[in-house]
Amino acid sequence: MSVIVIEFITLDGIVSDPDGSGGTPTGGWAFRHGPETVAGDKFLLGSVLDEGVMLLGRKTWQLFSRLWPRRDDPFSARMNAVPKLVASHTLTDASAWANSRVIDGDLVDAVKREQRDVITTGSLSVVQALMAEDLIDEYRLLTFPTILGTGERLFPAGGPPAYLECRSAERAGAAVLTRYGRTAR
Repeated sequence: MSVIVIEFITLDGIVSDPDGSGGTPTGGWAFRHGPETVAGDKFLLGSVLDEGVMLLGRKTWQLFSRLWPRRDDPFSARMNAVPKLVASHTLTDASAWANSRVIDGDLVDAVKREQRDVITTGSLSVVQALMAEDLIDEYRLLTFPTILGTGERLFPAGGPPAYLECRSAERAGAAVLTRYGRTAR
């Protein structure tokens, strides 16, 4: 089992409001580069998406539950079919998006018990909780040629150190997909 974090990110490490749904003044930065940069399986999840489980925070799940079920292209069908775990203390009904369920109990314990690969997208509070417990095996970052100067960072100042190796880097439209994995411990 691996924990894989996928994020849209700016050159200066900002991950907040890439689609503009958060209403921030700089929101929507990922979509300014055209739909081809963000469409489809840009994170090269392949069989991981078919055999794994997605882990989402409440806000990301609520946003996705309004978008993905209405889409019917092949990638959307895979997103709708994948089992989804929702980390939330307030959400009780996850029926708005097929194959979703709210985690009963502690997030970290649920991830440690999981037998499938866990894919986390967006969901910064979830990602940071997993970082704090050193549970992340791989980061797949779609880096956009944008500098915002303000917003929430994937790797905040004062966070725990992580020693990674670059597994691959390739252009994806206007962005670059980089894959970083743990180095040997």
